[in-house]
Amino acid sequence: MIAARYLRAKRQESFISVISLFSLIGIALGVATLIIVMSVMNGFRVELLRSILGLSGHITVQSQMGNLADYDAITQRMKAIPGVTRAVPIVDGQVMASQNGATSGVLVRGIRRADLANVNVLVEKISPRALQYFEGDESVIIGQGLANKLGLRLGGDITLISPRGNVTPFGVTPRIKTYHVIGTFRIGNTLYDNNYIFMPLGEAQLYFNTGEAVNGIELMVRDPEADLALVPEISKAAGPQMRLVTWQQLNNTILQALEVESSTMFLILSLIILVATLNIVSGLIMLVKDKSGDIAILRTMGATRGAMMRVFFIAGASIGVAGTLIGLIIGVLFCTYIENIRQFLSSLTGKTLFDPTVYFLSRMPAQMDPGEVVAVVVMALVLTFIATLYPSWRAARLDPVEALRHG
Repeated sequence: MIAARYLRAKRQESFISVISLFSLIGIALGVATLIIVMSVMNGFRVELLRSILGLSGHITVQSQMGNLADYDAITQRMKAIPGVTRAVPIVDGQVMASQNGATSGVLVRGIRRADLANVNVLVEKISPRALQYFEGDESVIIGQGLANKLGLRLGGDITLISPRGNVTPFGVTPRIKTYHVIGTFRIGNTLYDNNYIFMPLGEAQLYFNTGEAVNGIELMVRDPEADLALVPEISKAAGPQMRLVTWQQLNNTILQALEVESSTMFLILSLIILVATLNIVSGLIMLVKDKSGDIAILRTMGATRGAMMRVFFIAGASIGVAGTLIGLIIGVLFCTYIENIRQFLSSLTGKTLFDPTVYFLSRMPAQMDPGEVVAVVVMALVLTFIATLYPSWRAARLDPVEALRHG
């Protein structure tokens, strides 16, 4: 009751009340900002890895001697390993795509129709009946972003230029061939939508001069983050002269960048909460000094030092708890409707606030991790409680005789 009365400052004590209000707002903004930023970072990582791992293999088996000739036998051995859900022979190659006067560097992936039909993240986003015609020597499926860039429509033609062409007495000549676009896909990751072309495996072998061989075999496992313990068994089944490349090795730069950004943002934004708690310290110290006469009277009436310490501890802690709860509510609501908020702000300002060509995602992701949210709330409460200890101790140590003499 006493702590609540002290927080409701009178007119002559309004400055202390303003400091308390700013402290509450600072803690609320700090907690909300930290929850929002950590959720966006976590959502960005989850969505990016989901799109990457959904289209690319978790583990790639390659030959140290070049291309794989007996890939069917190796593929069957890979599929027999417990924990491996899919094994797909592929042919990859970098080419130049050209049409309507526009050109773009792309990656062509040769894959069997049955294997392409098992790529769930792609099948759900591909144009209707595209897989039905994915065969022969003139059909390809391209990303929608690439189609827009080259001005292509479904049923149009695209010209592919590969530097690895025919060998002539004058050297290697580029290989140029035109293909029929039988389908497009959009998975929401511009890294794939703007740069990937799928081609039947047999045609890719002819186009890239691999003969009856493939570049490698992509494996999918049940849990890409936990099943890497299968690498020794997969390596043994693949045989000698083989090397395995995991998805962490292929995406190591992205993973490290996300980890560094997440840790750095957490430390920087934690300073907002720290500054707000320091405002609580200054406000309580001023409150103790202003209420020194009241403290002295309460002490002479029998109030113990522990009681006075509890009064000011509750006064400071209530600011921290209220600010933390408000920040938690704001952060959760913002993360829940973050895409709607982004679209509203984009339409209001007329600017692109989340460029998909930069972030490789078509929408702003936000995935709250309960552990991270609890950590932010606990950190804010602990800092608040620590901040109230010194002013509360100072109030408890106040000598009532000296306070009454100088009050």
